[in-house]
Amino acid sequence: MNVLHIDSGILGDHSVSRRLTAAVAAQIKAEQSGATVTYRDLVSNPLPHLSGAHLSAANAAPDQIDTQIAAEVAESKVVLEEFLAADTIILGVPMYNFSLPSQLKAWIDRVAVAGKTFRYTAEGPEGLAKGKKIIFVSTRGGHYSAGPAAVMDHQESYLRAVLGFLGVTDIEIVRAEGLNLSADSKVQAISEAERTIGDRNVLKLAS
Repeated sequence: MNVLHIDSGILGDHSVSRRLTAAVAAQIKAEQSGATVTYRDLVSNPLPHLSGAHLSAANAAPDQIDTQIAAEVAESKVVLEEFLAADTIILGVPMYNFSLPSQLKAWIDRVAVAGKTFRYTAEGPEGLAKGKKIIFVSTRGGHYSAGPAAVMDHQESYLRAVLGFLGVTDIEIVRAEGLNLSADSKVQAISEAERTIGDRNVLKLAS
């Protein structure tokens, strides 16, 4: 079983999403002794945002590509191969300004590749990354899963849409929200998320 562990929280040791993705990874290792985990930290090792130069390099001769762009295109290929090789993906995603970290958006732009993870057909678009499982660790300062603020959720809703477009529909969410409302609310949210992670029946971890 190949596991890809992605972190995108910018708060380092203070990041709740990182704490929870680490717990998910530990749970998988405990349940699946043969699991191989590949870790990518999108903050300490950020991907540059996709540019026209990156797209042009895909069809250019090697001697026509700037050295820096060539290195970035090569890294993009590694990122895509990590995604394609993974059976299960642990995705740590804090909500920033009602959406997701820009570092994670740069990663998505590397894995959403026509002909690799999706294609257009006469019947419409088809996702090519079927059969994968996403364990999506969602952290939020307020409450957005229900109530008036739900319309401002462009984090979970976006990820479900883009991953579904790629053919990934097996998604489990571990959610901790209300983290910034009070100290007690933060403790309760983290505790509930950690209980979810410890419950194998809830996570239904891929085997």
